[in-house]
Amino acid sequence: MESQEPKVTVSPLMYSNRVTLKTILESSDGEMVLVGETVVVGGWVKCYKEVKKHRTSDTDHASAGRQGLTCLGILKSRIPRFRTIIRILCGPARPPAVREELKPLDPEPTLPSTFFLQINDGSCTSCLQVVIDSTIAPVSAGQILPTGTCILAQGVLEELSANEKQIIQLKAEKILHVGTVEQDKYPLSRERLPLDSLREYPHIRPRTTMVSSVTRIRSTLEFATHTFFQKYGFLHVQVPIITTTDTEGFSEKFHVTTLLGKTSKEKEPFGVSDADVVSLETAKAAVKEKSAVVEQLKRSGNNKESLIVAVQDLQKTNELARLIEEREKSKPETAVKPDVLNFNDDFFGRPSYLTVSGRLHLESYACDIGNVYSFGPRFLADKTESSKHVAEMWTVEVEMALSELGVRLCILKAHVCLIDILHWSFQDAMECAEDYFKFLCKWILDNCPEDMKFVSKTIDNTITHRLEYMTTSSYDKISYGEAVEILRKVPDKAFETQLQWGVPLTAEHLSYLADDHYKRPVIIYDYPKAVKPFYVHLNEDGKTVAAFELVVPKIGTVITGSQNEESFNVLSTRITEFDLSIDQYEWYLDLRRHGTVKNSGFSLRFDLMVLLTTGLIDVRDVIPFPRSHGKANS
Repeated sequence: MESQEPKVTVSPLMYSNRVTLKTILESSDGEMVLVGETVVVGGWVKCYKEVKKHRTSDTDHASAGRQGLTCLGILKSRIPRFRTIIRILCGPARPPAVREELKPLDPEPTLPSTFFLQINDGSCTSCLQVVIDSTIAPVSAGQILPTGTCILAQGVLEELSANEKQIIQLKAEKILHVGTVEQDKYPLSRERLPLDSLREYPHIRPRTTMVSSVTRIRSTLEFATHTFFQKYGFLHVQVPIITTTDTEGFSEKFHVTTLLGKTSKEKEPFGVSDADVVSLETAKAAVKEKSAVVEQLKRSGNNKESLIVAVQDLQKTNELARLIEEREKSKPETAVKPDVLNFNDDFFGRPSYLTVSGRLHLESYACDIGNVYSFGPRFLADKTESSKHVAEMWTVEVEMALSELGVRLCILKAHVCLIDILHWSFQDAMECAEDYFKFLCKWILDNCPEDMKFVSKTIDNTITHRLEYMTTSSYDKISYGEAVEILRKVPDKAFETQLQWGVPLTAEHLSYLADDHYKRPVIIYDYPKAVKPFYVHLNEDGKTVAAFELVVPKIGTVITGSQNEESFNVLSTRITEFDLSIDQYEWYLDLRRHGTVKNSGFSLRFDLMVLLTTGLIDVRDVIPFPRSHGKANS
């Protein structure tokens, strides 16, 4: 006797009876093995179609609701025009032996419908067709049809014909939930919105296939980050978002204070609200203008009524100007400038900021427990309009102390010079940054195949090939000086910024090096000390520092890193050179006073990594709720 294969059971979500569409549409065993399974699915309607069933015949209606009537009676009752024709042709109807009263007609029954809905629950790019027969699962068209409606349905998975785009659909047996939508106000019910328009609806845009796909890629990259560092023994440390330290030394920062806005809540003088008060300058200008009108009317002497009205208007304006002037004199000082605030009365008792970087705080843990990393938001109050920067961006930061790569190099080499020893920690950071970057590229290709197919088809058809190439290729490492020499030799390239040693490399400089010259990622190191933060290790030449950048084609700088200055005296001097308050950095200097250790690290701008893997060009389209200058609408 042949044994029957066990029936496939679809596993629902933990803590829910619902099965994700990804489980059905991307089944490792194929979709057809799920045919016949009863499941609960949910999602939002992407598009819909309603098919009315055929009207039943008149004979069926007669047998169902018109028994006892003759055919001629039914015809006369349903078609008044025929009654007139029959009366003319046949004469008056012969009265029946027993008079029969005609019953009033029932209202025309609503025809049953079949609804075909394409729904998506955000778990994958594909949609599942849900078929609802209104005779089995009663719903109204207005309740379920509009795009954006949320439904939860229970039914049986069934096979579709071979000529259909999909091979499986759900035949609904029960509708468990319907979340209606105001179609005239729903932004996604209109024609397809471009990405820049979708930014106006950050709370709704995740329902689009594009944004949901980007979100899944972003989530996968975040998981890959923790996987990489946990695999290699790094500890995850949360660093503060609020800090009293100017982390970079020259960045635009957001102040955190409770002092601003602490104004008197007393009733405004003269019964005039803020909304009704114009500036004193505007009021005086109006008085001058209306005085001229009165003088002109007086000279003409033709229209006394207009003169009376003009004089009354002038008097009212004069009174308003007087009230505003008195108000200004008696108004308490409310607009306090930040530089004259008494921070002793503030919440933290001293100036505080949203952090630009967490590397200094992370370093304190690296100097105690070795290799650590952090992942969180960083803030920069830069008003520059850029497709690669917003005010709040997420960053992966890494610090390594007591690393072993330099020791391994020492063993492998017959002799090691002093410069090699000084750069052991620095080389560790560069190697770790490159390995981590390649790990992310490979992880996203291996774990998001369907989403990568979607972005390749809709955004950039070269993205998969580029990620594969960046995963397998070797990266050139050049010094800042070598980069300057390469850029100076470009004959037919006119850069906006005049290139000379000591100035920062601009986006167009970096783009040329990665996109045109090397055509792959490139690592640039040993930057001039003036263009990097104060804490970066000063090289022996006294002009450059041990800092590096990983520059990627089409994106620019994705990773910045450095070896940090371990010398107490050098670090103190650098703080003074940057005109920073030494008091802010006493805690940081303590790391040099007590058990100095060489350490290095880097920062990966996570949002730019998402931008790279999706092929999009504006970072605001890969951040769930972007905050940029003048834009924070949710």
